[in-house]
Amino acid sequence: MSPQFATTDVASYMQQLGREARRTSSQLRRATSAAKNAALAAMAARLAASREALLTANESDLERARASGLDAALLDRLALSEARIEAMIEGLHQVAALPDPVGAIDDLRTRPSGIQVGQMRVPLGVIGIIYESRPNVTLEAASLCLKSGNACILRGGSEARESNAAIAECIVAGLADAGLPESAVQVVAMTDRAAVGELIAMPEYVDVIIPRGGKSLIERVARDAKVPVIKHLDGVCHVYIDASADRDKALAIAVNAKTQRYGTCNTLETLLIDAPVAGELLPELAAAYAEHRVELRGCERTRELLPGIKAAEEADWSAEYLAPVLAIRVVDGIDAAIAHIERYGSHHTDAIVSESYTLSRRFLAEVDSSSVMVNASTRFADGFEYGLGAEIGISTNKLHARGPVGLEGLTTRKYIVLGDGQIRE
Repeated sequence: MSPQFATTDVASYMQQLGREARRTSSQLRRATSAAKNAALAAMAARLAASREALLTANESDLERARASGLDAALLDRLALSEARIEAMIEGLHQVAALPDPVGAIDDLRTRPSGIQVGQMRVPLGVIGIIYESRPNVTLEAASLCLKSGNACILRGGSEARESNAAIAECIVAGLADAGLPESAVQVVAMTDRAAVGELIAMPEYVDVIIPRGGKSLIERVARDAKVPVIKHLDGVCHVYIDASADRDKALAIAVNAKTQRYGTCNTLETLLIDAPVAGELLPELAAAYAEHRVELRGCERTRELLPGIKAAEEADWSAEYLAPVLAIRVVDGIDAAIAHIERYGSHHTDAIVSESYTLSRRFLAEVDSSSVMVNASTRFADGFEYGLGAEIGISTNKLHARGPVGLEGLTTRKYIVLGDGQIRE
């Protein structure tokens, strides 16, 4: 946990966290890969030994959340299980196994003067992360920030406070086991919402803010922050089934992208289907969705083929349901599909199912999203699946990082110059 400073004043408390993080960030710049990996391994061991305590703490959070009426999607994000704890442990080992980006030198070249010019990858410094519900974010954020040489200040949601505290104990113990400063990862102990306002307004201490949570949180952070923000607002993800699509692939991808898990930002929310194959595929898809109790909402052409479903309203095309609800539109070819995605999408993740190389290449080139896929479920848009070990979030920014943000996304580069006594004439 973060140090328990002798103050109840939110501003003073956050300032002290910031000062401690800034001081620690300079120490982390010189931490070796071996030391960082040892800390990650120690965290994994501590986590494995604390399964029962983690599940007990999480159940307390869940009981409180149910009593307060938290919706099903947020309850799903809040819940820990043996499988999710195992995935957290595996994520730590994967991050430890990844190459350390810090200190890597790229593009070293010799100039006519004789100097060598290159770029070195370095930590961002201090990263503030604000998140809701998902306690696994505490561990993912800590592991990625540590491996990339950054100090971090973590402000989790009050609904997960006991889970976050139990995870934070494992993190701090792992840092101590490896001889690294415990303040490399500080979890905000205060539940007062004013702490968020303070955290996003400390440019002297915080270099980047990453919000993870609902749209209202992210909009507020993006509006009020005085430091750069890596963000995404929505996950309005599409699958477009082209007329050339393989039937079995189309059915499997469209069903998996929607039903594998509902409460995630890479879940399918709008299905687009090319008119020539709509009559054949939509009844089969509707039957498959019915087995999963997914509510369908369709355009007029969709409802002619599936007369029992609800009519889609304008708001449905831009909705991130995070629930077993799916909007369906029949379109006339790839131009209409791309136009729909451009108008209603959130630049997160979109996929085409097609056996046409030409149309697939067009989709890849023209759809302006952080992840664009051919013949694969949108649920793969994830740092773990991309081989990043874990992710800090999925950015729909174009600067500085885009898509799942892993180690390299938490670093920047500086120019280095190597000389042998050269002076400029």
